[in-house]
Amino acid sequence: MPLDPERALSAALLARLRADPGLAPLIAGRAYDEPPPDPVYPYLHLGRVQSRATGGASGPDEAEPLEHVVTLTAVSRFGGAEEAKAVAAAARACLHDAEPPLADHALVSLRCTYVDVFRAADWRSTYGVVRLRAVTEPLDPSPGARPA
Repeated sequence: MPLDPERALSAALLARLRADPGLAPLIAGRAYDEPPPDPVYPYLHLGRVQSRATGGASGPDEAEPLEHVVTLTAVSRFGGAEEAKAVAAAARACLHDAEPPLADHALVSLRCTYVDVFRAADWRSTYGVVRLRAVTEPLDPSPGARPA
């Protein structure tokens, strides 16, 4: 069963984040769709994924590309914001203009559009929010066909 574009994109992003040598010393593979109940800090959480049609289909039988806005959150309990800043910067470097392979879809573009680092209300945690914009399109199911 083919993956929907949101799950395909999420899986590709998490795989890339977990394998990235720039992030490895910081999060040691701790990039989650759902963090464990008692996480080891710091870690990255892939949260909200918003998707919408781009209006780029050229014909009635052509599948439409989708624009996705993905929110990653670095969560740190280190005193100060330095660790959250480092994790957010490494995540941005890992994903900006990256081309991770997607199951059943083509990734047209992947860009980092926003980074914000701030203290949580409890003053124990610091968050680094990284927002990404991705455009995907379905792969053409016919043999030998390429995405437009």
